[in-house]
Amino acid sequence: MTTLTLYNPGDAPIKLQLHDGAYTLGSDSNCRIPLKEGIGVCPRHAILNINSGKYQIMDIGDGTAIYVNGEPINRKADVTSTTPITIGPYTIVLADVPEDAEEPDSSSSYQEESHQDDDSFYSESHNNPPASNMQPCEPVIAPPTPQPEINVRPSIEQENSLDPNLIKIMRSVKAQIHAELIDRLDIKRLSASRVNIEELRQRARETLVSIINDVKSKLPPEIDPKLLEQDILNEALGLGPLEDLLADDSVTEIMVNGPDKIFVERKGKLVLSDKTFMDAQSVMSVIERIVAPLGRRVDESQPYVDARLADGSRVNCVIHPLSLIGPCITIRKFAKRQLFDKDLINFGTLTENMAEFLKVCVKVRKNIVVSGGTGSGKTTLLNVLSNYLPEGERILTIEDAAELRLNQPHLVRLEARPPNIEGRGAITIRDLVRNALRMRPDRIIVGECRGGEALDMLQAMNTGHDGSLTTVHANAPRDVIARLETMVLMSGMELPSRAIREQIASAIDIIVHESRLSDGSRKVTCISEVVGLEGNQITMQDIFEFKQTGISAQGKVVGHYRATGAVPTFFTDLAARGITLDPAIFQP
Repeated sequence: MTTLTLYNPGDAPIKLQLHDGAYTLGSDSNCRIPLKEGIGVCPRHAILNINSGKYQIMDIGDGTAIYVNGEPINRKADVTSTTPITIGPYTIVLADVPEDAEEPDSSSSYQEESHQDDDSFYSESHNNPPASNMQPCEPVIAPPTPQPEINVRPSIEQENSLDPNLIKIMRSVKAQIHAELIDRLDIKRLSASRVNIEELRQRARETLVSIINDVKSKLPPEIDPKLLEQDILNEALGLGPLEDLLADDSVTEIMVNGPDKIFVERKGKLVLSDKTFMDAQSVMSVIERIVAPLGRRVDESQPYVDARLADGSRVNCVIHPLSLIGPCITIRKFAKRQLFDKDLINFGTLTENMAEFLKVCVKVRKNIVVSGGTGSGKTTLLNVLSNYLPEGERILTIEDAAELRLNQPHLVRLEARPPNIEGRGAITIRDLVRNALRMRPDRIIVGECRGGEALDMLQAMNTGHDGSLTTVHANAPRDVIARLETMVLMSGMELPSRAIREQIASAIDIIVHESRLSDGSRKVTCISEVVGLEGNQITMQDIFEFKQTGISAQGKVVGHYRATGAVPTFFTDLAARGITLDPAIFQP
């Protein structure tokens, strides 16, 4: 038996009597030796291994270094009796207790079985339950815990009935094997030496297989070594538990609420997935892997960031001190296959007549605004409309995070830049719109107008850049006008209200409004034409609309599309441009 004495400035020393075993130390309440949360103390900071009077300390955190006898350790170090160990403000001293002082212990067979060598680190997670309620000078006895009978990878139907104990076991096992993988492979050094990513992944896989084979006999029976291998490899070199969700075509959005909860959207409904991160630092590592290739940063001085993945999926990250539950990630996935108008027709987002009308609007260079609420599908629809753009034109796209996927050969893509670590060097959407006017574009596509760039966009539409496209957050087509007027005022130009409305009325031709309905479906609920300005009021007419008539027994929205009977004012000009459009599509 070993006596551990824990010293913390301002507190009375605490003495604990420990049997042979592996003990986690950190501020997490699940640690067997909990430390108070404070400067330099991680949720899971270290693992102490005790084996017949031999001690070893392993650093598994990312806080302050661990010191043994005043010297920092490199991942792990052997410790002798009475040698001080320093973790943040804490000092730990271990001392042997004579065998005749030990009390009889019914769990001795477990102790003899569990800790034969260095690999005893991995047995702690399933043989030793947390002992956060232990009292000073009482032996910490850890009998084996019966394992719940549940699969590690449950089906979708099981996702909301996961056993929390198994999740904790999985996280603990993954954390320890991951730490050992980093220790053996030295991934940071290999990355710095510019090792090819495929070679790095192959080395990591081989090392990981070796580690899992060493500890396979000590893993709980519910853990599949193959799945464990893939999870840890994703954690070390990929996006961790997000990799499987990104590969799942049924998942449209991913929401990480701290390391413990990852929600996903399937068919318009939110469900809690079975995935978790090992700790908050693992989430931070994934965030760094996402933003670093884009030249962006996230830290306490810039605690939120917009970014994108290689496939164009939109990412937003928020960290401490703004997020009080740990690092948060929101990913809006893009379909792996580019969508076209036929796909939206099959989805019920719009009809063939509506698609044909919008195609004509793009061809005759009408300025189009796609509006809708968050997650309504504005960017997807903008991508579909861009397929109608002729190949012989010079097209410029301007976005905060590049999401649009256009196939035209004469395409220039511009992306805004956030400020650097000194708060300088930011390039805004408005800066890019102004610069785009000097690049001889035929059409300008702005991913989203949300500020003063709306004025520059309207001016571009009014100065020879007809056929431009953009998106705006709004709840209805009429709200688009009010939103644009407000955003023009945000530019700092003190323009009279009538002047702003004249700009809007002459610049905007068509507003396509898309909504996300109660059943999660996305539909183009209205296509409106901006007719002109009468007095101080902008006049509009609806060309097509979606009329909801009810909700089915399965919770699906019931309704139909219809033409309103209004004919667009430019219909008579189509024949002069050599374009034919059947007027019957406008009949109700």
